[in-house]
Amino acid sequence: MKDFTFTATCAIAAVLAAPALANDDLRAFSNDLFAPIPMSTPDIAGNIISRQRVDLGAMLFFDPRMSRSGLFSCQSCHNVGLGGVDGLTTSIGHGWQQGPRNSPTVYNAVFNIAQFWDGRAADLAEQAMGPVQAGVEMNNTPDRLLETLSSMEDYVAAFQEAFPGEAEPVTFQNFALAIEAFEATLTTPNSRFDQFLNGADTLNEQEIRGLQSFIDEGCAACHAGVNMGGQDYYPFGLVERPGANVLPEGDRGRFEVTRTATDDYVFRASPLRNIELTAPYFHSGVVWSLEEAVAVMGVAQLGADLSEDQIADIAAFLRTLTGEIPQVVHPVLPPSTDATPRPEPM
Repeated sequence: MKDFTFTATCAIAAVLAAPALANDDLRAFSNDLFAPIPMSTPDIAGNIISRQRVDLGAMLFFDPRMSRSGLFSCQSCHNVGLGGVDGLTTSIGHGWQQGPRNSPTVYNAVFNIAQFWDGRAADLAEQAMGPVQAGVEMNNTPDRLLETLSSMEDYVAAFQEAFPGEAEPVTFQNFALAIEAFEATLTTPNSRFDQFLNGADTLNEQEIRGLQSFIDEGCAACHAGVNMGGQDYYPFGLVERPGANVLPEGDRGRFEVTRTATDDYVFRASPLRNIELTAPYFHSGVVWSLEEAVAVMGVAQLGADLSEDQIADIAAFLRTLTGEIPQVVHPVLPPSTDATPRPEPM
């Protein structure tokens, strides 16, 4: 059984052991903790990132007919023009129901250890299957979705091209694999911090101080790696549990997945890439200011009452994590036919 408190405390202690460093040494130490986002699309085990599969995935990502009402698509909650989120406290779905959690960004999600705040989906393909079937989101069924896709010749042809040699390419699994292939292309390389890691002097004095504080205070213990987080699970309130407005008592996080006592109020460490674009923050989506989010995490996770200057410096550093947002062209979708299931009232 994993002792999250012991593991996180040891990791924080190791990070805190780092001395104040000159820029070149700080760069070298940072490269041990973090990594630039690759300039090319990463490979995915069990999937093929072909042009045909990516193009099909883009169509499916933007098509609201994948929902029962014909109103909601993946794009609804993961808007590629809004940092890969919807900008709401928690997302709105079928019947205008408000979902229980803030929508995580789709950008760089391919680098996460698992998907959703509680890690209940092992990969992007499994994640793509969830919202389609969730009553509070798209409220559809696999059978109805496949009926919709099969009713349009252009979709059938696109599946045949994306999954060549398969006798029945239009399947729910292939639907998910195509979306995963498209989402794997949604990465944001070449941020100013990535350029710094690669040897360029792209950070100003305040941002350098923020990076040093980010390391010194222990933030990097949970927010490390290529995605600056997303690689492990920690209690929200490792040192001091936030109030119920930030940490709702009814949402027990990963415990709902594992039913393990040590997973109570445990969540995946949020990736920090493009964090300035993805407010509001935390799974509850109640904090809109990046500076306030830094202050909350300092107290809750580190037991540190950060000064206003430290908070401002760390927030300035976090804004250097904004990368090059890909230009995504909305695809032209196949027209519905007489055989296409009609949208159902909400």
